[in-house]
Amino acid sequence: MFELSDKAKKLQAQLHEFMDAHIYPNEHKYHEQVEQAENRWAPVPIIEELKVKAKSAGLWNLFLPESEFGAGLTNYEYAHLCEVMGRSSMAPEVFNCSAPDTGNMETIARYGNKEQQDKWLKPLLNGEIRSCFSMTEPDVASSDATNIACEIRRDGDEYVINGRKWWSSGAMTTTAKIAIVMGKTDPDAEKHKQQSMILVPLDTPGVKMVRPLTVFGYDHAPHGHAEIHYDNVRVPVDNILLGEGRGFEIAQGRLGPGRIHHCMRTIGVAERALELMCQRANDREAFGKPLSSFDSIRKDIARSRIEIEQARLMTLKAAHMMDTVGNKVARQEIAMIKVIAPSMALKIIDRAIQVHGGAGVSQDTFLAKAWAHVRTLRLADGPDEVHLDSVAKIELKQYR
Repeated sequence: MFELSDKAKKLQAQLHEFMDAHIYPNEHKYHEQVEQAENRWAPVPIIEELKVKAKSAGLWNLFLPESEFGAGLTNYEYAHLCEVMGRSSMAPEVFNCSAPDTGNMETIARYGNKEQQDKWLKPLLNGEIRSCFSMTEPDVASSDATNIACEIRRDGDEYVINGRKWWSSGAMTTTAKIAIVMGKTDPDAEKHKQQSMILVPLDTPGVKMVRPLTVFGYDHAPHGHAEIHYDNVRVPVDNILLGEGRGFEIAQGRLGPGRIHHCMRTIGVAERALELMCQRANDREAFGKPLSSFDSIRKDIARSRIEIEQARLMTLKAAHMMDTVGNKVARQEIAMIKVIAPSMALKIIDRAIQVHGGAGVSQDTFLAKAWAHVRTLRLADGPDEVHLDSVAKIELKQYR
């Protein structure tokens, strides 16, 4: 289980080199360009520049297991690369491996027809456009996706979409051109056959961007999270994915790999936070001695290393199981890592903030923004409580 293929090792080494040469040195420039831009939702010049370099280096679309579209890596192999990219918030987009585009590309590649793939998958794979995923709604508890009320009603050769969505991440950016919308096509069908997913071009009449949402005050420009009102939006019937009533089926296929990606990127964030904590502890003095000589700080560093290793091993096990026995058999492992990884990273980032003092909550380190982002992952792709309930149900079933 622990051995990587030569191909994956080579890509991992290339990624590390690219991160050292191009990502870390340009993080400050990236944030500067976002803050000073005339339109903060427009593509960032340094990202566009580095995308060209990444593509020419063969570090592009690494996430797709299908070699026809991506690098042909297993979930286990890609997980190692995902951790490297997760160390910087700007990195995944540079390699065309950022959410929600990865999940949307996987969805269209797996469930879309040829026409849908030609129209939307190809420009997404080329990094020419971006996308969003419209699932969560402000008026219902979307942790129970059967509550989703957005109406998708057939009218002749078109579907008419009515509903309000929020946390449609990526919709604010000017290059976002397509949304995958989950809504209800048949309220009278059995519980998990009521929902469908449909492709909605964002320039369709009736698609109204209500506002960008902030996360603890961060708007995450140029990516952003939008509240969207779909007001009598009409799209051709051919835009439905897989067919009516297949929404939950698609969601399960989409979310398994996505959770592995989230968890491994989160482990990358935790590793970087621990590095900063150790550097700060060695360099900073208080009461006449280095911070690293204080027992409380040494124990925090030790706990952090242990917790990262635990989370990584569990995530890699889940990825390995997905490759060997499938998502359904691995569902307990996937649920467990989705709880473990964000909680682990939050603790480590919090410790790093504490060691940095005032600098830790300022814009001078990546820690404050990283904490705000990682905190959302205890809600995204299902809140902790839903995953814990799934783990308990599977565990209890063994003893009936």
